[in-house]
Amino acid sequence: MTTATLTSAPSISRPRAARIALAALQVVLAAIYVMAASGKVTLDPTVVAGFAMMGIGPAGTVAIGVLELAAVVGLLIPRLAGLAATGCVALMVGATITTVATMGVAMAAFPAAVLVLVAVVAWVRRHETAALVRHPRRTLLER
Repeated sequence: MTTATLTSAPSISRPRAARIALAALQVVLAAIYVMAASGKVTLDPTVVAGFAMMGIGPAGTVAIGVLELAAVVGLLIPRLAGLAATGCVALMVGATITTVATMGVAMAAFPAAVLVLVAVVAWVRRHETAALVRHPRRTLLER
C-alpha cells in the first residue's frame, strides 16, 4: 500500500524588491480596472456609445464592467491575484482583438499594453495559481 502526502501550496521566495514591484504592479492594474469599469457600470453615455460602435449593447457593457471590478478585488488579494490576472488576460485578449477589428490598430495600444502587464502578473504568480486550482480550500485557508 502506498502513502500519499499532501503538500501545501508552493512557497515562492522572491527578493523583497521583486515582491514590492509585483505588489505595485497589481495596485496600478487595479486602479486601471477601477477607472475602466466606472464608466461601464454607470452606463456613461460616452462609454455606451463607444461600445455600441463595437456592436456591444448596454448589458454587455455592464457585464464587462462587473468583470473588471471582480478583477480589482482579485488583484488586491495576494492569494487570488494570479487567478484574477489570468482572467484579465482572457478579458484583455478579447478587448484588444475587438478594438483592432472595430476601431483600428492605433486604438488597441492601451488594451494591448494592459494585456502585457496582466500577463506578467499571471506568469509570475503561475505557481500560486496552480496550487489554488489544485487545492482551493487548503490554499485559501492556510496562513
